[in-house]
Amino acid sequence: MANQDFDGAKIALLYAGKLLVYQRDQKPGIPWPGSWDLPGGGRENHETPVGCVQRETWEEFGITLSEQQILWQKCYTSISPGGSPTWFMVGEITPAQIAAIRFGNEGQRWQMMSTDEFVKHPNGIAHLQQRLAGALTLFQGVGPFD
Repeated sequence: MANQDFDGAKIALLYAGKLLVYQRDQKPGIPWPGSWDLPGGGRENHETPVGCVQRETWEEFGITLSEQQILWQKCYTSISPGGSPTWFMVGEITPAQIAAIRFGNEGQRWQMMSTDEFVKHPNGIAHLQQRLAGALTLFQGVGPFD
């Protein structure tokens, strides 16, 4: 399944009940301008879903993410008619990785936001909020989800 056709991948990176998020640029022509988003993006070449998330996390935040940090992943059907599936993952981020973040040139700013705030934020991306909320119900009381 990891090598199937897919458009991209996003990851919820958690530490102590907080989530790494960034506010998208306020540019016309981009999806969800000004919204709070998660690391990840579009697939390049023949990347696997994990490879896509690893590259995007490096490009956006300067974080090297190991496969062992990815705790859960699920493939979702496209939100666009006729589009390819996308992957959503949940993983752990360490305090050292948070301290080492070097924000790239995409987005206005980043922060560690509580998972509850992200899920309910009026400027969050709805399908990512729903996917995170679903994952959180599966893992209540476990590791970085608290």
